[in-house]
Amino acid sequence: MINILQIGMGYLGRTIAEYINEKQSMRTVAAIDINPDFNGVNFSDLSSKKINHDFTIGNAFSNISNLEQADVVVLTTSSSLETIYTQLDEILDYSLPVVSTCEELTFPWKRNQSISTKIDVKAKKKGVAVVSTGVNPGFLMDTLPTMLTGVCKNVSHVQVSRIQDARTRRIPFQKKIGAGLTLDQFEERKQEGSLRHVGLTESMYFVAQRLGWEIDFTEDVISPVIAHSDIVTDQMEIPKGYVMGVQQIGRALNNGEEKIKLNFQAAVGNGESYDEIQILGEPNINSKIEGGVHGDIATCSIVLNTIPRLLQTTPGLKTMSDLPVVSFIH
Repeated sequence: MINILQIGMGYLGRTIAEYINEKQSMRTVAAIDINPDFNGVNFSDLSSKKINHDFTIGNAFSNISNLEQADVVVLTTSSSLETIYTQLDEILDYSLPVVSTCEELTFPWKRNQSISTKIDVKAKKKGVAVVSTGVNPGFLMDTLPTMLTGVCKNVSHVQVSRIQDARTRRIPFQKKIGAGLTLDQFEERKQEGSLRHVGLTESMYFVAQRLGWEIDFTEDVISPVIAHSDIVTDQMEIPKGYVMGVQQIGRALNNGEEKIKLNFQAAVGNGESYDEIQILGEPNINSKIEGGVHGDIATCSIVLNTIPRLLQTTPGLKTMSDLPVVSFIH
């Protein structure tokens, strides 16, 4: 049995808790969240599903009485590496390995070299491993494409498209992608940075590193997806000419030649959902997942399925390419 300390009990943390409760091989033994509304709340009361855990949520390590039971930490607090660095540093004080959902931690070496080195050095000193993962980044737009190149004699270009019809997604996700905004409101949110899907650049550097490519230029371009007619769903109405979602395109170049292109598009009323990987090489490979991979289910699942592999690997800051092949566990 793997005993888990969960840090961050927002939507993702609560969903992961429900998934853990269904596992035969793991259980949550403690939980921390800085939200004062959660402090002292019984863990089982966070979910509408039956979770049989009789302990309360703390707001710091200092008020977790059974910390010594934990084998690993699942950290689901922020997409920003700078934000979670102090959290990681404190976790490592207790010599606990970490699986995180922080997008900027999935391949942090290029854009956050200093912080990455500090985490790596301390993790090695404490004898534990740290990794971040998710559906994207962490799998669909980086790990999976590089695995598919394993049957290629040579590769010259990788393109991945993740196209989602957000009509069936929860309202917070629809709002996150700007659905229902005017063009001016979209631009304002874009400038604030609140519309950006975090992780495309990390995915591009991951792919480049795995394929041995030098990258001298990357770009990450965000644009609105415009409704060409009125859209009415059970959750919202989007007038013609308003924003129905976001498109984000990442490109990585070497000497002016595009080597990697990542196309992320999520919009209410897109019409179809799919994930497609196109590899130009010998042989060419085109792999398309009709209907796409459900983001919330996949993220929660890969976090938990990664844990046994993380516990088997050597100490330090890892990426998904450093772990043995991750697969479903009971």
